[in-house]
Amino acid sequence: MSTEAAAATAPAVTEAAEPLAPVITPTAAPVIHPLWVRVTHWINALAILMMIGSGWQIYDASPLFGFTFPHQIALGEWLAGALLWHFAAMWLLVINGIVYISLGILTGRFRRKFFPIRPREVVSDFIAALRGKLSHEDLSVYNAVQKLLYVGVLLAGFVIVLSGLSIWKPVQFWWLTAFFGGYNTARYVHFAAMTAIVTFLTVHVVLAIVVPKSLRAMIVGR
Repeated sequence: MSTEAAAATAPAVTEAAEPLAPVITPTAAPVIHPLWVRVTHWINALAILMMIGSGWQIYDASPLFGFTFPHQIALGEWLAGALLWHFAAMWLLVINGIVYISLGILTGRFRRKFFPIRPREVVSDFIAALRGKLSHEDLSVYNAVQKLLYVGVLLAGFVIVLSGLSIWKPVQFWWLTAFFGGYNTARYVHFAAMTAIVTFLTVHVVLAIVVPKSLRAMIVGR
């Protein structure tokens, strides 16, 4: 057989196929705040601002201390108008709060995010925060100071709602008014709870400015 014939009848040799490059698909960032957290957060922010502003106007009608709040930052213009704003915001706050707390308990988010709270960790993280060395890399994990503040503001929310009811309906809720030590004492308790919430909001807003990605996470979830 000739060389040409042998070449014609020999099986064709194919070049080895080059290995395919691995396809890298971008993975989405994990969800930090689910949708229900974000929705209730912003509804709660609106309700609280309405309650604080109208509450300051109500306070000015009968001050507890030797000062009043500037009318520029109060809501309602006068006592009756402020009461209408206050009661409207009250229902929004309570209904939204029930939804938030119920889902927080049922989904286990409160247990995962807020507990345990260890005093030693609180002190350590507080000192680190004062030194500007507190890490904010992983927003899905709350530091000990955050845990304490979130649990504290939830408790302040309970106190302000209950003391508010005792002031609003001192006859119907006489037992609740008595629990707070009477109508006048309930007003002081209500004011103290409001002060705690305003302090928390101030710290909360400052941290959102210092760590802007935390604000983004509360808007888009990641």
